[in-house]
Amino acid sequence: MKRIKMVFVIFCSLGGITARAQSVTPNLRPFPNGSGLLETYNTNKTAINRDSAFFQSLGSNGRSCASCHELAEGMSISAAGVQTRFIQSRGNDPIFRTNDGSNCDHGIDTSSLEGKRKAYSLLLSRGLIRVTIHVPADAEFTVQNVSNPYGCNDAATLSLYRRPLPATNLNFLSTVMWDGRESTPPATQKITYPDKGQLLADLAQQAIDAVTGHEQGATPSPAQVQDMVNFETSLRTAQAIDYLAGPLNIGGANGGPVALASQPFFVGINDSFPSSLGLNPTGAAFNPTIFNLFEAWEKSLGRRASIARGEALFNSKPITISGVAGLNDVPGIPSSFSGTCGTCHDTPGVGNHSVSVPLDIGVADTASSLDVSYLPVFTLKNKATGAIVKTTDPGRALITGSWSDIGKVKGPILRGLASRAPYFHNGSAATLADVIEFYEKRFSLSLSDQEKADLIAFLNAL
Repeated sequence: MKRIKMVFVIFCSLGGITARAQSVTPNLRPFPNGSGLLETYNTNKTAINRDSAFFQSLGSNGRSCASCHELAEGMSISAAGVQTRFIQSRGNDPIFRTNDGSNCDHGIDTSSLEGKRKAYSLLLSRGLIRVTIHVPADAEFTVQNVSNPYGCNDAATLSLYRRPLPATNLNFLSTVMWDGRESTPPATQKITYPDKGQLLADLAQQAIDAVTGHEQGATPSPAQVQDMVNFETSLRTAQAIDYLAGPLNIGGANGGPVALASQPFFVGINDSFPSSLGLNPTGAAFNPTIFNLFEAWEKSLGRRASIARGEALFNSKPITISGVAGLNDVPGIPSSFSGTCGTCHDTPGVGNHSVSVPLDIGVADTASSLDVSYLPVFTLKNKATGAIVKTTDPGRALITGSWSDIGKVKGPILRGLASRAPYFHNGSAATLADVIEFYEKRFSLSLSDQEKADLIAFLNAL
């Protein structure tokens, strides 16, 4: 209780106002969420200047990059945060625009509050933005049918619904965007070691497309693009305080964003694929101990002990990995093998995959254990074999045109999770408990109630 009071006093001393109302945000300013306080660290060691291009409205609809990348929400958005903005603005906040914020851009009525609530229902309930992607002319498949409950049934340009990825911790990326489409030409090119500026070029292209698309503006100037990229790559975001465990960097623990800023990374670091594939340039063997932030708390009591146990489970709980496209179908990898969470989240201290490897674990499947009934269903037919697949999101296949890429998306960086629910690329997991239940069913983990609680405590502390 004393820790909760301390946190409340800190928040009130800062005025209790949102960062959206400030022109300058202090470095490491804490923002409350359901688990504790989140902080973003500017590695330039200066306050965050909200007059930078990232926060400027560069288009015609009032939006800026910050419209979908809130400091208070892990540089992404949460469904709860979007709902608050809807209520406060009566649906007029710039995020509520029909070019991609509404479920469809035609056949809708936004003249009334209830009309807006209906038109933006996926943004409000799941934090989803509508993404439109053309089917590649040389795709190995055709789109036989689109069943979209919101009216966008075009089979040539598909309407997909995805969560905005965090615009922070970007220096750890091996893929930009869920499907990797924001890459230097050609769009199928992956980021590889030693990078040589490829990530920065990808982020620059992403900034241009965000302004011309999401903001409905003209192409930003090179100086504006560089300003946005410099700002994004200077940020590190992580949970800093847990309401029950206290600060996450005391008692020998190493949580929070300042420690994250010194986390080593290169494309291929600790890669979990067989060394014969040569994806880790050092040739070092995979180490399943992905996180060691809270090892010092292993002999603690209460919440700290729970966080430490969750970290140990993440690193060591055996998982029988099978049927994962992009992994089990790779030559040299068994169709079924024993791994851990780190097999797919191998970047030390961060939790994304250190090489560009989109995977299909079944999140987009129409038969997913999660509720995906709010999503469209696409019926795809293989041109060569006639095989039929139904999915709620073709994923990377819409970029490469490859049949084998259907349903594949990248995994996100796991830091700052507590601030940006819901989860997965389609928002199908409302809570971290839902995430754990999905993995429990998908991979038959047989977790105890205590193990589930410990994993959730750990993930919330990231």
